[in-house]
Amino acid sequence: MPLESIPDSAPPFDPGSVPETVILTADRARLRLIWPGGDTAELEAPRLRSACRCAWCTRARIEGTFAASSDDLTIARVAPIGDYAINIAFSDDHARGIFPWTFLRKLAHDGVAA
Repeated sequence: MPLESIPDSAPPFDPGSVPETVILTADRARLRLIWPGGDTAELEAPRLRSACRCAWCTRARIEGTFAASSDDLTIARVAPIGDYAINIAFSDDHARGIFPWTFLRKLAHDGVAA
């Protein structure tokens, strides 16, 4: 595709979806997100793990082999991915998922999963 034919549009990134603060709770069971204006949400580790959209999880869902996460699952690590997302590693050793801010905000407020 020639460069001239690429549409001049904004990337699928909503700056309003970027939280001011991201807190991993002391028990590592929840991720607390605080957006400008004070809007706050907490997402539990099993819910986040179930919503993972990495290729491995997506394929497992398609094949019907995606295992439900356990209630004692925790978040092992959170790392930034540029300005648009975070990577979340879980206590079940799954660390492939990239969670864009827009997806996390939608998950927190609309209950949208995968």
